Amino acid sequence: MKFTKMHGLGNDFIVIEDLALSLRKTDRLARRLCHRNYGIGADGLVLLQPSERALCRMRIINSDGSEAEMCGNALRCVGKYLYEKGMTQKTVFPLEVQSGIKTISLLTAGHTVSAVQVDMGEPVLESRLIPVCGENRRVIGEQISAAGCDFLMTAVSMGNPHCVIFRTDLTALPLDVWGPALEEHELFPKKSNVHFVEVLSPREARLLVWERGAGPTLACGSGACAVLVAGVLNGKLERQATVHLPGGTLFVEWRGDNHVYMTGPAQEVFRGELSGVNDYQEDNREQGE
Repeated sequence: MKFTKMHGLGNDFIVIEDLALSLRKTDRLARRLCHRNYGIGADGLVLLQPSERALCRMRIINSDGSEAEMCGNALRCVGKYLYEKGMTQKTVFPLEVQSGIKTISLLTAGHTVSAVQVDMGEPVLESRLIPVCGENRRVIGEQISAAGCDFLMTAVSMGNPHCVIFRTDLTALPLDVWGPALEEHELFPKKSNVHFVEVLSPREARLLVWERGAGPTLACGSGACAVLVAGVLNGKLERQATVHLPGGTLFVEWRGDNHVYMTGPAQEVFRGELSGVNDYQEDNREQGE
């Protein structure tokens, strides 16, 4: 089984083509391969599968084995992968994720992709759809208590749930304490990604990321989009902003069509071949495993 290790601003993934839909036990496979000490090491496993609606379908399985509805950084990586592997000659094409269809636009130099823009679609602000428990509402600057502290949070879905909390300073912030407490808060029936944001100017922000199912990561593309939307709703950011993450920088726009667009890089790290993974392939089970 061949794989490619890729990252978007340090948010790293193991990309495997599963075009024959032969893989099984994918939660166990993700936990094994993503382990930082006993596996390849990654924030998530990305499976490329056939789609009737797009160039291909992208499944993203977190390092803990849970499946995410979508992932912005992974979308950029897959866009670069498909083009540079010769699986498409188009520079604009659709990709299917669990939460719907996303449009990829590539900036290329020859056969190399230098940057990827993703149309992340319209932000979801109704609490019942994010989801956030309680009566249906927009959750903007609403108080939430966790780990013995009170926070003001804004909830946004970009195809997956995000809890955005603005802070005046991110220095010495106890991410390993606050992150999991908020991720698993009773208000979030499907858990939530958590972002702590410092606004540097109306067009610039810095954030720390706690990803649902992965913990602290160097970047979260959908999270950067949720942060911009939350910043606009709270009067803290304009509709175009540069978002600084621990792993690098994304440019995010909330345009007049109500879609959020994210632009940033993606990188291939290395390629390899897996051994000892027969237990995860369907054809072996058919042979009487």
